[in-house]
Amino acid sequence: MADDLSGIADLDFASVTPEEFARIVKGLSGKEIAEIARDGALRARVLDEVFGRMERQFKPDAAGSLKALIRWKITGSGDNGEAVYETDIADGTCAVREGRSDAEPRVTLVMADPEFLRLVSGNASPVTLFMMRKVKIAGDVALAAGLTRYFDIPKA
Repeated sequence: MADDLSGIADLDFASVTPEEFARIVKGLSGKEIAEIARDGALRARVLDEVFGRMERQFKPDAAGSLKALIRWKITGSGDNGEAVYETDIADGTCAVREGRSDAEPRVTLVMADPEFLRLVSGNASPVTLFMMRKVKIAGDVALAAGLTRYFDIPKA
């Protein structure tokens, strides 16, 4: 497992395509993803890269006139607490920021690191994760269920 983690730690995320990232995540066990999540610096790099790509993978045509603030809470473990990011969709644009704003989100999604990485890499169904209680949703459940259509999600 240490080899897998060092392989991820050594990745130049900027050169990894979304499809390659999806294949990497697909090949990891939940235990391996949890190990990545325990490495604070590596976890921060992975989350920053994933959220940084959201703006580039946003499909404005699919979103149309949608206006929504989506708050993501990725629960931590050990010394790494909860990570919060927000995706603000409005006027055919998508802006992502780290941290919690004072604005009221239309939907809040709460999940652990393994579920988050599987969801954003196309390796898990949001509906299945919700039904298995691996993702908690507060607010507009219909928006949460359809979020994947607004982004170009890779297929592993």
